[in-house]
Amino acid sequence: MTREEWLKLSAALSLGAMLPANVIAALSDNELKRIDFGKDFIWGTATAAYQIEGGWNEDGKGESNWDHFTHYHKHKIKTHENGDVADDFYHHYESDIELMHKMHIPAHRFSIGWSRLLPQGAGQVNQKGIDFYNRVIDKSLKENVAPWVTCYHWDIPQALEAKGGWTNRDSIKWFEEYVDLCGRSFGDRVKNWMVFNEPMSFTLAGYMMGLHAPGGTISFDKFYSSTHHVVMSHGAGGRILRERVKDANIGTTFSCMPVDGWKDKPANKEAAKRVDVMANRLFIEPVLGMGYPVQDLPALKHIDKYILEGDKEKMKFDFDYIGVQNYTRWMVKNFPLVPIVHALNIPPQKLGHDLTEMGWEIYPEGMYRIIKQFAAYPGVKKIYLTENGVAVKDEMINGEINDVKRTQYIKDYLAQVLRAKKEGIDVGGYFIWSFMDNFEWAEGYRPKLGIVAVDYKTQQRTIKASGKWFSEFLKG
Repeated sequence: MTREEWLKLSAALSLGAMLPANVIAALSDNELKRIDFGKDFIWGTATAAYQIEGGWNEDGKGESNWDHFTHYHKHKIKTHENGDVADDFYHHYESDIELMHKMHIPAHRFSIGWSRLLPQGAGQVNQKGIDFYNRVIDKSLKENVAPWVTCYHWDIPQALEAKGGWTNRDSIKWFEEYVDLCGRSFGDRVKNWMVFNEPMSFTLAGYMMGLHAPGGTISFDKFYSSTHHVVMSHGAGGRILRERVKDANIGTTFSCMPVDGWKDKPANKEAAKRVDVMANRLFIEPVLGMGYPVQDLPALKHIDKYILEGDKEKMKFDFDYIGVQNYTRWMVKNFPLVPIVHALNIPPQKLGHDLTEMGWEIYPEGMYRIIKQFAAYPGVKKIYLTENGVAVKDEMINGEINDVKRTQYIKDYLAQVLRAKKEGIDVGGYFIWSFMDNFEWAEGYRPKLGIVAVDYKTQQRTIKASGKWFSEFLKG
């Protein structure tokens, strides 16, 4: 198995059950109106600290694992770039939030940089970091852009990474201290919280494969240990926020993607079931009190050695909502030589649909399927689509970026969200990834997923046609 194939595995973060062949078609995109989703439906855009902030070593901020990774393992970034400056949101947050207001965007999902608050990961607090996020929150509220805060979006302080990061059981107490600080500092104004963003991404691509921070060589033990400690931290973080934040709306997010068995062959359908466990069920089920799904993926028995007495009860937390994030789907075939899942990805170009600039299949029905799959869990009360977007080739002509393909993508996926809502599923909101182009992790700055373009030399922002469409849609 090549490293590229493993990268695709790490990106394929969920699957769903097959739908009947005669399933009812989705609503036409030209019928979509904001009011169709209900007056209480939350609309927003999403970003993450390392991807947009810059200011990587300013005002007392400590080094994060992604600072370290992009500086010392830059060969693992396709473009050899880093997020030292990125969109320079650290200095442009006021005008960026004003632009959100101008575009009628009601909610802004962003993450807190752990190393900006606690430069060494624990202990001494950096007040200037607290002050920065207070300014961001206050500006958001002033502009009527509701702040939705993600506690952890992949950037643990390097001081803690040097001690093993999430592979170290102490990471649970480190995370508790950090979340407690977030709750005490911002909980008087921030009521909507997400504990983690896409845990499969940083455990598998980071600790197991070394393709993301912290890097390193392939390690199955690191994957199993980090998985359990992150599962434990879901409950730990959720309980602290419940205690610290009055009237909190607390969730966590998972990247989800329906995966089918190639040509419906029985062995391939069984392979899809195994990948479903790895990609989609691994974190949600223990958090819901169902335990690890070892019966459908026996390799997960290796987690047992990291489970201590009392852990199974502490893994559980009663989340107010679950965030699901969908971009595409995955088609797999049985392949015994691949560790853990014994499955291999079918190249998306063989599936007969359009592809994104990142080579992902455009498959809007995947949104509907994954909403249905997560809504089937009795413990899931409400679902938010906390990320959805697409990388397309943007071209500026006479100062305009007419990204027709992105606009159509958003319409098509929104039609599938509405389809699920009309079937009675409690879907509470939709956040576009991303508000603006940013540093896309190991892909560098090349993929453009924003509805606002960024000129990284001048830091000039340009609203794309997709952003103008979304703005008009929100006005309606």
